[in-house]
Amino acid sequence: MGLRTPIIRESDDLAAIICQSVKDAMEHEKVRINDGDIIGITEAVLARSQGNYASVDHIAADVREKFSGGHVGVVFPILSRNRFAMLLRGIARGAEKVTVQLSYPADEVGNQLISWEDVDDRNLNPYSDCLSEGEYRRLFGETKHRFTGIDYISYYKSLGGNIEIILCADPKRILEYADQVIAADIHTRARTKRALAAARAKKVSGLDELLTKPVKIDEADPGSGYNELYGLLGSNKATEDHVKLFPRDCDAFVQKMQNALRELTGKTVEVLVYGDGGFKDPVGGIWELADPVIAPAFTAGLKGTPNELKLKFLADNDFAGLSRDEAREAIERAIRAKAGRDQMGKMESEGTTPRQLTDLLGSLCDLVSGSGDKGTPAVLIQGYFDNYAMK
Repeated sequence: MGLRTPIIRESDDLAAIICQSVKDAMEHEKVRINDGDIIGITEAVLARSQGNYASVDHIAADVREKFSGGHVGVVFPILSRNRFAMLLRGIARGAEKVTVQLSYPADEVGNQLISWEDVDDRNLNPYSDCLSEGEYRRLFGETKHRFTGIDYISYYKSLGGNIEIILCADPKRILEYADQVIAADIHTRARTKRALAAARAKKVSGLDELLTKPVKIDEADPGSGYNELYGLLGSNKATEDHVKLFPRDCDAFVQKMQNALRELTGKTVEVLVYGDGGFKDPVGGIWELADPVIAPAFTAGLKGTPNELKLKFLADNDFAGLSRDEAREAIERAIRAKAGRDQMGKMESEGTTPRQLTDLLGSLCDLVSGSGDKGTPAVLIQGYFDNYAMK
């Protein structure tokens, strides 16, 4: 269930606020907290309580420091007003010229510029055929995102008078335009950096290497927010000239939160901080995960992957000839017997989800809390570790 909270402000004691929401649920919804329950808190409210913000000018200052101005290439940004637009504005402000290389037909998380059918109809290979904006327009005209209605080529160019757009799926093609490059992709950034370094780029950096420490514009500036692990990755548009960065010190927060919940309830509740869930829209083809990780921090009880049996495999195979009651008893015995045994590779676990618990739980939390107007930035999960053999 989603836990509604007040609007979180900078310097708020987020752990105390979440505890009050749990207390309200216990009193008004008659919720009983148990050992092994889970509380997820979205990264957005943790970052907000930390005041972890940076301006476009802070981004520009860091780009100038790291790239000494000049011509900067930017490869493989995702198509997002929320996630990348303010970052590009800052990069453009910190460089003399910016060439942005978009991958086509879609970005890293599935936002399509065009369809694969359109690419195939024109006999194009995105890995070898590099298109200028003019060539792209002659082939495809104006193309708008099916959900946002935005022509991202026009939109990204509007963010600075020194921005040009090219399109290609081979990151090395950017070196025909600029030898200083920012790898703007998220999950494939390490491979992109390796490819550019091997191609002898003069300077290669990722979004994860910008704003890894506070940046000052001048002596009067108290300094920007930062993230030492992820830099600008995981940031979101906050205002027309500020972004909210991914939160810092998440490990310390989840431990503080667990201790506060133990003091409130007397129970050991597991805690995680979660961002975007890892799931894909089967209609639009968009993979939701625009954050660098699903769960940047979690308590010790959430480490690992599920260690489960596949009930339908047992019911259809090992115990197919038994009566309903006999099958139930046999399955319960099998579940109890698996305790402490790793099921990896065993046929009776075939079809269970081989993903980190925190990726599964973070995705569940993201679906429950949503990103709109529900006002439930914390999620309570109960019974997640229960199984068929428990009474």
